[in-house]
Parts: sequence; structure tokens; C-alpha cells
Amino acid sequence: MCVRTVTNEEPIRTTLAMENNPTKLTKAKEKYMKLHEEMIEREEAEALRQEKAQTLYVPSINNDILAMSTIQYSIIFDKFSQYYSVWQQSKTYGILFHTTQPAHVIMIAAMLCVTSALVPTNEKNNPGHPHSRTASFIYLASFVMHFGAQIWMTFISGLSLYFALPRHTFGEVQRILFPRYFTINATLSLTTLLIFVKHHPTHSWDTEIAVQIAGMSLAFFLELVIRLYLTPPLLKLILAKNALERAAGVGNEIGRHNPGPLKHCPHYLKIHQAFRKVHVSIAMGNMLTMACTVLHLHYIASKLCVL
Repeated sequence: MCVRTVTNEEPIRTTLAMENNPTKLTKAKEKYMKLHEEMIEREEAEALRQEKAQTLYVPSINNDILAMSTIQYSIIFDKFSQYYSVWQQSKTYGILFHTTQPAHVIMIAAMLCVTSALVPTNEKNNPGHPHSRTASFIYLASFVMHFGAQIWMTFISGLSLYFALPRHTFGEVQRILFPRYFTINATLSLTTLLIFVKHHPTHSWDTEIAVQIAGMSLAFFLELVIRLYLTPPLLKLILAKNALERAAGVGNEIGRHNPGPLKHCPHYLKIHQAFRKVHVSIAMGNMLTMACTVLHLHYIASKLCVL
């Protein structure tokens, strides 16, 4: 039996054979040099392609109208944020937002504004104010934006975010949106009401007009009361409740409320009950204002003459 004991003899023989045959050695060297050159060319082509992509990408962003407008909006927003931060440190801000007197003043001014618009005038011989396209446009625009905001915030944004985000994240979003939502809605309700009353003087009211004005007035005052008297305590309760839940390591569940170890904490339960009470009151007020808006939508649909 033949046993191969020297295993390093084959490479040595191959090398000797290649040295004895210079043609094979030259071909192998050329082959590996060619492969090396192709690899270098591919690397240079890839680097050149990336460089071109970067040089083409920057001008496209700089010339993009949407990107430029977003940048300008960000700059303006940062400026306003800086001024707002400085204003927050002033005494005026503390009086306006940390006391209840400004809310009372705003409510009294709103009541006087609506009352003055509803006071009968001496225009009985005048059939009413002439309709203008500008007034009609503002009236319809304010009503449409008001109704659209209600539908979006109540049935789309609120429900979608609640079942898609962690509970604390959803609370932070709502804490930012709630004040803006009711401020905008109250402003739009007042605009719709004043223009409608201007084109329907008191002496020309019938039952249908009186019901519409009563509904719009109710919607406006409800939204103003929610913004001035219910939203601030709700935001404070959200902050207090979230602080306790973060300390206990809960609040990241999605689409449900799980207090975890806090379910036996009397202080937390008291804050949570107060939060639920205020939140339910706001939700009921919001649904009532939506009912008033739908009532006026039915009135507008009955008066359309374009269909």
C-alpha cells in the first residue's frame, strides 16, 4: 500500500512547473492584473456615481418650491417661538393665562358682541342688507371649515391616533390640538353667526330663522366655554396623570388604559376621575356643537339653488 507522506510537494511541483513554463506564468499574471483593474474601475465608477447623485440631489432640493417653502415656514415659526418664549416670562402672560379674569372678560365681550348683533334695528322698511359675494364666500368658508374640522377631529384624527399611538403620545398630541381646535371653532362659529344675522335682521325672523340663530349661538358659546373653562384644567390633569404613570412605568399601551400598579393609588385614581369627568364634559359639548352645525347644514342644503 502506498501512503503519501509529503503533502507540500504538490504546490512546490506546481510552482516549479510554472517557473519552467513562462507562458503559463505570464497568462496567470495578466489574468489577475486584469481582475484587479476591473475591480478598481468598478470602485471608481461607483464613487463617481455617488458623487454625481449628491451633486444632483442638492440643487433639486434647493430648487424645490415645497422644500423652500417648508424651510421658510420653519424659520418664521422659530422666530415666533422665540418671541413667544420671551413673552411667556412676562407678567402679562401670567395674568392672561394663569388667572381666570381674562376668560371672564373674553366671555363678557363675546356675549356683548352677539347681543349687539341680535338687537332689533330701525330697518323695518329695509328689506335687508344686499347680498354680496364676499360676505357669502366668507360665510360659506367659515361654516365649511368649522364643520370639516369637527368631522376630522372627532371621527378621523382622534380615533385613528388613539388606536395607533401609545397612550402618552396620543395625550401629548391632543394636549397641543385641543386649545387650537376649540379656538378656531369658536372663531368660525362667531363669523358664521354674525354674517348670518347681518343678512337676516331681527324684524325678518320667522321660526326657521330663529331656530338657526339659536343653534349657531349655542354652538359658539359652548365652544367658547370649553376653550376658556374646560380645556385649561384638562391640560393640567393630563400633565399630572402622565407624570405619575411615567414614574410607575405605564402609559405606553395602545388603544386601552392600563394603570398597572397605580390602580390602588388613591391620589392617581382621584386625578384620573377628575380627568375623565372633564374629558366627558368636553366630548358631550363637542357632540352638541356638531348637532347644531348639522342643523345649519340641513338649512343651507334646503336653500341651495345650484342643484
